[in-house]
Amino acid sequence: MAAFLGRAAAGLLTRLQTSAPVIQTLPSSHSFSQNIPSCLWKLGQLNHVAIAVPDLEKAQAFYKDVLGAQVSETVALPEHGVYTVFVELGNTKLELLHPLGEKSPIASFLQKNKTGGMHHICIEVDDIKAAMTELKKKKIRILSEEPKIGAHGKPVIFLHPKDCHGVLVELEQA
Repeated sequence: MAAFLGRAAAGLLTRLQTSAPVIQTLPSSHSFSQNIPSCLWKLGQLNHVAIAVPDLEKAQAFYKDVLGAQVSETVALPEHGVYTVFVELGNTKLELLHPLGEKSPIASFLQKNKTGGMHHICIEVDDIKAAMTELKKKKIRILSEEPKIGAHGKPVIFLHPKDCHGVLVELEQA
């Protein structure tokens, strides 16, 4: 019996040695940043995730009364065609968006998505003008010629979702 178990263990060890994947590690002097081209601007932290909602009051009540989050007052941004409400999450925020006016981009979004849904993500950058210049060189479409002032009172731009793997990306000056 002992001989049988010894042969079985040896066979198992041989199979493990021949079928186990080989894992290679990078030398400690090798850095992932060596593969990233240097830029004149830097990408910062996630500022918020924006959610289009068909009923702003119900959405506010859900985050405040049901989930217990700190929720801001409603702010109208006519230049963007939206009402906004921010939900504080500690490490980031949610931005609730509701249409303001007939030409609101959120109105057209809600026509396609009746119950609402994720509209965009917002990432901070340290130099929005440098980001615009470099992104244009890389053939990334920007949805406005110049930055607009966003909900936080800072310059923002939006990148075309077709150039960002299906996600509308907002860049905000940090």
